[in-house]
Amino acid sequence: MREETGRLDGRLAWARLDGRGPGLVFLPGFRSDMQGSKALALRDHCAATGRAFLRFDYSGHGESAGRFEDGTIGQWAADALAVFDALTTGPQLLVGSSMGGWIGLLLARQRRDRLAGFIGLAPAPDFSELLMWPAFSEAQRAELMQRGVIHLPSQYGEPTPVTRALIEDGRHQSVLSAPLDLPCPVRILQGMADPDVPWQHALRLVEALTGGDVRLHLIKDGDHRLSRPEDLRLLTETVESLLEPPA
Repeated sequence: MREETGRLDGRLAWARLDGRGPGLVFLPGFRSDMQGSKALALRDHCAATGRAFLRFDYSGHGESAGRFEDGTIGQWAADALAVFDALTTGPQLLVGSSMGGWIGLLLARQRRDRLAGFIGLAPAPDFSELLMWPAFSEAQRAELMQRGVIHLPSQYGEPTPVTRALIEDGRHQSVLSAPLDLPCPVRILQGMADPDVPWQHALRLVEALTGGDVRLHLIKDGDHRLSRPEDLRLLTETVESLLEPPA
């Protein structure tokens, strides 16, 4: 299968495989992009099975236009909605990694009638308020409020800029502050050795979800990326269990 690429409105970079439905939509994480190992593993799996697949970059990420520092959860959720509406048809399985889990839940609330399922990979809903803000020192909070940005060390490369706008907007995008009703199966894959999103955070999401078909798979030695061969194999098996359930 040949992958088509383009830019939505000249801004948002995307890549798409045409194929049978339900299709898959991959939502990357914070400062991640559509070239990551999980996105590519899903692309290859969908190409091999003839299934439709869409991946893309939020504004300020990867190949898309804009500055990362200008982005917020609300902006990136709007990006996801625009790409979803323009480039997919019919039921879709949303696969959200880390922050992409939060974005995917916001998207799911907007397009309930289009959901074939939801998979969260170390999902980080409400991370700005529940994980970042409590971890900041008083000095970091003061600097953030006064200067509008702080830079946090990152094990993945350059320091991560965190803006006051990101924190304040995140409070308006909460999905864990009330029951979360998704009319589809939900699967959560979470590493217990994740240094960024504690596995207990996945339990908050499970508790917020009101549906009956919700399953949490804890991987005792799994890290945040969940990109080892065995993790990627589990991901594709989870996809197939939702889209091609046993007779």
